[in-house]
Amino acid sequence: MAYGRRAFIGGLAASAGALALPRFPSAAPLANVRELGVLRVGLYDNNRPWSWEEGGKVHGIDADIARAVAEKFGVRTDLALFPADEEVSDDLRNVVWRGGLLGFRKCDVMFHVPFDRDFAAQQDQVAILAPYYREGFGAACGDGMSACEGVPTEFRGKKLAAEIDSIPDFYLIGNFGGILRPSVTHYTTGYDAVAAVKSGEADLAVATDAQIEAALANAPGDAGKRRKGPLPAMLSPGWDVGIAVDEKSRSLGFAIEEEMDAMMADGRMAQIFAQHGVQWRPAAAVAPAG
Repeated sequence: MAYGRRAFIGGLAASAGALALPRFPSAAPLANVRELGVLRVGLYDNNRPWSWEEGGKVHGIDADIARAVAEKFGVRTDLALFPADEEVSDDLRNVVWRGGLLGFRKCDVMFHVPFDRDFAAQQDQVAILAPYYREGFGAACGDGMSACEGVPTEFRGKKLAAEIDSIPDFYLIGNFGGILRPSVTHYTTGYDAVAAVKSGEADLAVATDAQIEAALANAPGDAGKRRKGPLPAMLSPGWDVGIAVDEKSRSLGFAIEEEMDAMMADGRMAQIFAQHGVQWRPAAAVAPAG
């Protein structure tokens, strides 16, 4: 299965499970990072609340996690934003193991990678590690949206919002006999779609959990509430998010994973998410049973 970033965000990586990755010796990339004094981290551009640039600084959950890891290593961060390619496999090639054709220098690690068994098996040049969040889908509604908890056919005639060419977009325009298609307005990101609800420009938006929570917490405007129930006919049960390193850089990857595990255990991970208005949810691959 090919993974486009939007498809990943849409939850096609929903079957994630624990990846049994053998820890064998490799080159010394962690030692090299410490010698150079910098950890170069690849982050998706315009991916709020995870990573985006504003006022000449990179902001976001992933950016803050990367800074915390680098601080633990005693090095600085070089946060490299990159635009999403057609497929996540292309991003892994350009960011992690080869570098971009237009001069983009490859990174030590890439964040926000689908932590999925089948997808990982197709990537022989990278190691996918450190699942750190469980993503899912939901909806945000304006305060006057009485049908917020209703079935989607009740949304007909309302002003609906979704990220263009995303699974939420396909969900709204492709299901229910296409009756919602004329009501959908497209936005650049899911965060922007939810922000339109909060400002009163839209009645309902479908987006990821993180986009909904962050926009309701931080976007301008006073309107907006989260739908409590699941979305009917939304097939994705959720998916895990992890990191990727070059296959030859497993020692670095395992060191990052160890620190991220510590951050999850001592509450620092949840604190970073909370600073961006998002509730941290442990990945299914590492969540305790029961």
